[in-house]
Formats: sequence, C-alpha cells, structure tokens
Amino acid sequence: MDVLILYTEIHEAKHPSLLDCGLSLLSKNFQEQLSRYRRWEDAQLSLLGRLLIKEGMKYFNHEVNLKELKYTTYNKPYLEGSDIEFNISHSGEIVVLCMTYGNSVGLGIDIEKNHSIKVECFKDQMTQKEQRTVFDSKDPMSDFFVYWTQKEAILKAHGNGLSIPLKSFEIEDSKTLIDDDIFYVSRLELAEGYTCHIASKEKIDPRSVVIKKINADRFITS
Repeated sequence: MDVLILYTEIHEAKHPSLLDCGLSLLSKNFQEQLSRYRRWEDAQLSLLGRLLIKEGMKYFNHEVNLKELKYTTYNKPYLEGSDIEFNISHSGEIVVLCMTYGNSVGLGIDIEKNHSIKVECFKDQMTQKEQRTVFDSKDPMSDFFVYWTQKEAILKAHGNGLSIPLKSFEIEDSKTLIDDDIFYVSRLELAEGYTCHIASKEKIDPRSVVIKKINADRFITS
C-alpha cells in the first residue's frame, strides 16, 4: 500500500495568520476546543494536524470538508464513507500525519520529542523483556522512546487506544498480535531529536512511503 507522511513545524509568529485562515475550515466544536488551549503551541499543533489532513487528501486526488470529520468512541478522527485512512501525532514543535488509501488497513503513528524523563515511572507498563531492553541499555532514555512510540503507534492503529494495557502485548521482529490481528511497526526518521514510528495491519514497504515536509506558510493565504 502507498503511505503518505506529511509533517510540519509550529511557529509563534505565524499563529495569528494560521488562525485567520484555518479556523473557518473547522467545525464550531473544534474551534471552541482550540480556544480553550492556554498555550499557543497546543492550539497550533492541533490546527496544523487538521490542515495536514486537507493537504494529504489532495495527494490522493480527494477533497475534504474538515467540518465533516467524525470521531470514534476513542476520539480517533475519521472521514465517514471514505476509503482514506489517516492518523495524526504531535510532540514538541512537530505535527505529523500518515495517510493511505485502503479499506480498514489500520494505521497509527506516534512521534515524541526526546527529552529528560524518569523512565522508572513507566516500569509497571512494560513487560519483563521490555524492562531488560530499556534498563540494561547503554542509552535507556533513547530506547524508552523507541518502546513508547512503537506501542503508541500500534494502539492507534488498533483503534481502541489506551483501553489496551501497554504491557499486554510485546513487539518482536517489528510486529505484534492483538485480538487476532497482526500489526507491523516501522521507524520513520523525520527530525533530529525526535523518535517516530508508524504501525499498520499491513506490512509497509519502505519504497511505498512518501515523506514530505510542509512549510506552514502553505496554509496561509494572502
């Protein structure tokens, strides 16, 4: 399957212009959600995630009305009646979208900005094997973010979010089994200082992945 990866970075100076151009494309409920964010960074990350959906649909020669986005019980956005699947993640200054054309292939992505964290606090969410991999590593922090983004991407591909305990499944040879479904996970190298993984119920051929960085100016009209 062909997979499109779009990502962009936030910019404080562009925030007013992005709001002016982007808010009218969104539902009233989502506009109200953005207005409740206290940090401009969080509002812009959420806004850009939706604008990336619109940009990604053009790649597949589809148009989309962002006001028609639906949400699953686990708050995963989707387009009703569409064969386009997508998922969004953001961390730090980057928001990333993965998108593909298919029928229930399951698709999830997770990105994390590497930062100082007390890895021990997550010990109870790891299997014994995962604990050995992370805590016996020469770089526990780096291996923790690999563990975390792999698991988060798979849970998002599954669709039931954190209702599935993180330690209830293990990843071996870049794949795992949940509810009789096999999920495959691959690493994406997007930006220095970030760890990112994509997951799907279909094995992704690296040659079929298109990665594009989008300048936020693309969403600002004169």
